[in-house]
This record gives sequence, structure tokens and C-alpha cells, in this order.
Amino acid sequence: MTARVPVTIAYGDGIGPEIMKATLQMLDAAGARIEPEVIEVGLAAYQAGHTSGLAPEGWDSLRRTRIFLKAPITTPQGGGFKSLNVTIRKGLGLFANVRPNIALHPYVSTHFPALDLVIVRENEEDLYAGIEHQQSNDVVQCLKLVSRQGCERIVRYAFEYARANGRRKVTCFSKDNIMKMTDGLFHKTFDRIGVEYPEIARDHWIVDIGTALIADCPEKFDVIVTLNLYGDIISDVAAQVAGSVGMAGSSNVGESCAMFEAIHGSAPDIAGRDMANPSGLLNGALMMLTHIGQNEVATRLHNAWLKTIEDGIHTGDIASDAFTTQHVGTAAFAAAVIERLGQSPTRLKTVSYGESRGGIQLPPMNLPPIGERRLVGIDVFIQSSTISAAQLGDKVSTLPNQNMPLTMISNRGAAVWPMLMPETMCVDQWRCRHLAPAGAAVTNADILALLTAYNHAGLDVVKTENLYYFGTERGFSVDQG
Repeated sequence: MTARVPVTIAYGDGIGPEIMKATLQMLDAAGARIEPEVIEVGLAAYQAGHTSGLAPEGWDSLRRTRIFLKAPITTPQGGGFKSLNVTIRKGLGLFANVRPNIALHPYVSTHFPALDLVIVRENEEDLYAGIEHQQSNDVVQCLKLVSRQGCERIVRYAFEYARANGRRKVTCFSKDNIMKMTDGLFHKTFDRIGVEYPEIARDHWIVDIGTALIADCPEKFDVIVTLNLYGDIISDVAAQVAGSVGMAGSSNVGESCAMFEAIHGSAPDIAGRDMANPSGLLNGALMMLTHIGQNEVATRLHNAWLKTIEDGIHTGDIASDAFTTQHVGTAAFAAAVIERLGQSPTRLKTVSYGESRGGIQLPPMNLPPIGERRLVGIDVFIQSSTISAAQLGDKVSTLPNQNMPLTMISNRGAAVWPMLMPETMCVDQWRCRHLAPAGAAVTNADILALLTAYNHAGLDVVKTENLYYFGTERGFSVDQG
């Protein structure tokens, strides 16, 4: 008999314990070969002083089992408490968030009966790196970090996922018409890797019109791969137009660990009332089963779940006059699924996960070479609420040690010197760009001399950003205007 796989289990908060109990009952009845190892997360862990929502022994369990099935948790309001999901994703390197969305028409109401869309979201960086600063009285900053390695892994994963699951097309969402470097890197990586998968069609959409198309004609898409923030937003849009956010599950996958969960929250308003739909967590658990190579169990359980939906056995969130034959609670829904093990739907599409093969394995990373880095200048950000653009330009352009002359001043990204549009609103943070003449070498000593001159001039420097070329490629953006 195949050995049982250790799985770390967290019952969570709110409706979490109810839907986890129901999910584990369904897994056990279907023959899942898992060995649950329960840990405490969420409110109890926060209240015990663990600001990430997870005690040290919980980390020990996760590193031992490398598989985590987690019910929803509640993060306390107020500062000082970290998101458990973000902490786990970063701590365990769970770079890929995968959210399947499929219509269960006509049993779950949707305008898009043919919807069958998977969103693959980068899970660790982008604006969700969480690096923010207040730089002046008027201006706060959030850094959007996008790495070559991060782009490579998530794009490769999306194409490998499509190949492993018989998907026909992968679509990239980005905003590289505006963020030409960060989103541009993502789009270029997509184009470069896509050619290695000739059997899979590929295309690209700007994220705003792409999101509108998900809401209007989601059947247009098959697999979407995108950056962290965009993926978070469009995942909920896709789940909602599929019929119910409460039905969707997700996986968070890394090279050695993985976490599986429902995408909804802990719903404390209905906790303990036997009302919650366990389908979201169950769908996360089905993804877990395929990840650990128990595809035959996943097939059996998924079809029993579909048969239950088709037979009109519904919890309150999806109940309807037209198709509900029996309005049930959490426990009764799980019992109905268990009763239908071995059965398949007749109207909804039968699921088959194929042979057991375990999680997707990425080939070794092979990044293309990049040109030699060359320092060519610096952006100096200063705070002043009393100076004008013209006055600042006059002052900075006459500073000594001008191996890097002032070439531009901007305010909130719009150029305001040497020419200012009178309609441009300015705040108290100014960016002064200094660039060496073409081909001239710049050293850290030049940077230090320039900043010393700023200091002697009484200018309040709040931030600097070195400017580089990488080979012949410019490593910094130009400004509007």
C-alpha cells in the first residue's frame, strides 16, 4: 500500500474549523492517503504574541511536511500584525499562485457558461514586496520590485502548467505601455520563453482592457500569467463572473513547498452556524491531491462534488429556486459528496486528472546574459515646499563639482525644469537628474562630491537613485514632458 503523505493542517478562524472538518471528512472517504499534522495559526497565534500569525513549531511542521492545507484565518485590525499568507509565501518561496475558475452553469448562476480560466500570478514581488516610505510631508512611496528571476519562474511555470494540463493558450497581462521597465521586463520574458512552447498559442493584453474582457467575455482566455497586484485583482474578478468567489480554491507553489486554500475569508458573521460552503477549501484540497500525485483520488472526489452540485444539493450561497432540490448546511453538504463517491455528473463536464505525476517541475533557470553595468549619473530627490522649479534649477545648476550636470528636474514624474507647463501642480518633493556627458565615466567619488555640494547649499536630500546603463540598454526611465 502506498505510504501516507504528511500534510500540515490549519483549521483557521471563523468558518475555518467547520469547512476544514468537512473537507478532511471528504478526503478521508475518497481514499486520500494523507497524514494530517495540525498546527495553530491565525487569531490564537497572534494573541499568543506571534506577529506573523504562526508559532515557531508551525514553521517546523511546514518545513518537515512541505505541504500545507490551510483554512481561512482572521488577521487582527491595527498595526503590528503581518499577513500570514504573505509571510508564508515569502518564507517558503511560494512563487506561483494558481487559481482555476470554471463555470458550473446552470447550477451556479453565471452569464458565462463556457468560462474555464486559470490565473497564474507571481506571488512574491511587485508592489507586494511591501517596501514603502514617507519621503516628504507630501509624498509617500511604494517600490515596485520586479526581478529577472521572478519573471522567469512564473512565466515558465505558466507554460509548464498549460502543457501539463492540456491548455491551448497562455496570455500575458501587463501595463508595459506605462511601466516600460518593470512590466516591460515581464512582457519580454513572456515573449522569450513562449517560443519554447510552439504547441501553445500566446498573446498579450494591457491589464486594464484585459480585465474588462474578463468581465465581459472571459471565454476568450485560457491561462493568464501576470504580476502580483494585477493577479490578485483579476483572480477575484474571474471568480465572481464564474459564479461565486466562495467556490474557488487556490494553490501557492514553490520549488520545494506548497500551500492550498480557499480564496475567501473567515466569514465570522456565519461562523459556528453550519452555513458555510466548504467547496472553496475542497477545491484547494483537490489541487493538493494532484500536487502530491494522488490524481485518482482527486478525480473521484471532484466528480462526486460535481454530481452533488448537479443534483441540486446546495448551501445557501448558491441556492436557487430553479435548481436547488435540497438546501443544506456545511456538514450535510459534505455527507452528500461522500454519498456520491464513485458517481459522475451527467450534465456538467466530468473531470479526469490523468495519471499520477506529482507537482510541476521547472527546468534549471537559464537567464540570458546582460550587459556590463556602468554608472552614468544620479537622481537626487529633495524636499522643499518654499522653492519654485525655476529657483531650484538655478540653484542646482550652479553647484560645484558638475562632472554630472543637471539635465532635468521633475515633480511627481512630470518634467518641470528647464521648462514648466503652468498647469502642472507641484508638491514638496523634487527630483533632480544629473547625467554625465555621453561616454564619460562616473565614480562613487563623483556622487559623493555632488551630494556634498547639495549639503553645503542647504538642500534637504531625502533620497538618491543611481543611474546605470547595462551594456547599451538604459537602466532608468525618462519623464513625462
